[in-house]
Amino acid sequence: MNIKKITYSAMLIAIGVVFANFVFFPVGVSKTTPIQHIINVISAVTLGPGYAVLIAFSISIIRNIMGTGTLLAFPGSMIGALLAGILYKLAGKKILAALGEVFGTGIIGGIVAFPVAKYIIGKDVGAFFFVTPFLINTVTGSIIALILLEVLDKSKKFYK
Repeated sequence: MNIKKITYSAMLIAIGVVFANFVFFPVGVSKTTPIQHIINVISAVTLGPGYAVLIAFSISIIRNIMGTGTLLAFPGSMIGALLAGILYKLAGKKILAALGEVFGTGIIGGIVAFPVAKYIIGKDVGAFFFVTPFLINTVTGSIIALILLEVLDKSKKFYK
């Protein structure tokens, strides 16, 4: 167990839970927030795929317990975080982490959200209903994450 990684993860989870309540866009039955995607890309790059998925899951579960999230947060955020982490681990390029987040959340997560909405939440929506709002959300968050990662790279204090 790495105490620094656990502490850093807890900070990212806290940021994700708190700021999701301030910066969000309601789209249909989903409550989309770019904060989740910023955290997914940053955690994928700085901590790796395992931590990124656990952070995404933790934010989703806490927001659902508090009543500030929806079940749709699970498929999108976790798939995006996993793909971002895997692509960054394989290639070491931040842009691939961001693209993994966009594809994982926007396309795959958007499609996987359909059965969650239809059979668990009980909303009758089309199979690709969530793809567009998820893509808008994740592209915004991923671009912001890339900018933040560049700023952090320039400061170098972040990594010490």
